[in-house]
Amino acid sequence: QVQLVESGGGLAQAGGSLRLSCAASGRTFSWYAMGWFRRAPGKEREFVAAVNWSGGSTYYVDSVKGRFTVSRDNAKNTVYLQMNSLKPEDTAVYYCAVTPSSSGWGRGFGYVYWGQGTQVNVAA
Repeated sequence: QVQLVESGGGLAQAGGSLRLSCAASGRTFSWYAMGWFRRAPGKEREFVAAVNWSGGSTYYVDSVKGRFTVSRDNAKNTVYLQMNSLKPEDTAVYYCAVTPSSSGWGRGFGYVYWGQGTQVNVAA
């Protein structure tokens, strides 16, 4: 089992920044990568970004490239999502999740443990 707790959501103005954190506990040695996903009102859940734990490789959905940065702190078992140049369309509940699989993680596949989510609202 892996427990994930997100934090850092809130309200930002368009063009502003927020940093989300995801703290992992439990069998953290068992997972290969951590991803960030979001679900906007009335839309399906969307893969946003991911980082693998060992090599530091990262992937992003096109809509956030150049604005969002995913990073990790191995000592703290924590992954971050730095969100800059926020847009109203970034408004969503953001979730972190982990996968034990080295296949498909950069495209949002194989994630099995999920956090409870944190709300991000971006005002125009």
